[in-house]
Amino acid sequence: MAEQSKYYSDSEAPGWFIEAVNTPYQNHFIEVDSCKIHYQKWDNTGNKPGLLFVSGGGAHTHWWDFIAPSLLAKYNIAAIDVSGMGDSGHREVYSTNQYAKELMAVIDDAGLGDNTIIAAHSYGGHATLKAGLEYADRLGGIVVIDSAVFPPDFQRDTETMGPSFNAKKVYPDLETAMTRFKLLPPQPCENDYIVKFIAYHSLGKVEGGYSWKFDTEFVVKKEVDELQSEIPNLKIKATVIHGENSMFFFPFFLNHMKEVYPDHVPILSLPNAAHHLFLDQPQEFVKLLDGVLETY
Repeated sequence: MAEQSKYYSDSEAPGWFIEAVNTPYQNHFIEVDSCKIHYQKWDNTGNKPGLLFVSGGGAHTHWWDFIAPSLLAKYNIAAIDVSGMGDSGHREVYSTNQYAKELMAVIDDAGLGDNTIIAAHSYGGHATLKAGLEYADRLGGIVVIDSAVFPPDFQRDTETMGPSFNAKKVYPDLETAMTRFKLLPPQPCENDYIVKFIAYHSLGKVEGGYSWKFDTEFVVKKEVDELQSEIPNLKIKATVIHGENSMFFFPFFLNHMKEVYPDHVPILSLPNAAHHLFLDQPQEFVKLLDGVLETY
């Protein structure tokens, strides 16, 4: 896969964003159960707690490029592409058990240490909940960011919640491919420079042009699990953060989550944000997350 420059230039991007995405980091690859797993770790030194970021479905480590640098003074930070995402390999079957193993393997390889906190968005929150359940004695806590927990009898409405991923296509050039990028679930985002940056890093060079890096079949390849029934058993320090306007946290869903999560887990809302909350309000999200992490 051809190398791309770190930053996709956009004259509308503010200075803080340009500085953040150009903060040095290193790419690393490890093997977990015969699958290549990619993670990136930001340049850092000192005896600080570990913090691992996990992206959502179809997403990748670069979703955190403009978030992680603001927290480097307090934490040693890495971000993972779980299998099927970004620059990691693909599997025939995906499971929360497997994802949890990948998270812990990266924590070990990156030297983040015991008491690492995992913060994960959307689909990545399921892997993080599983890690919090299975490896509570090795973690300092988890932060679950706008991850859906639907009532058992809820029937997904694709017109409301958004379509699943289409079959992978090859586009003749990068510019054409980027015009096809869209956020899923669909939502408007005023920070177009962030969307362009993410789109740019979602694509890789393939025979005949460019295509999406992630496994577009990851949803149908995922094993059905009992995670929802396990969440009430969560003992580890945990916090849920969601966008005020997230479709996954409308009152009907929010009330269900309040019943599922243990009483010790606070559920916090970020104003003026939807599901992709740290794209909508990146600097406000950092402030909220920083305050949450201070309580761990």
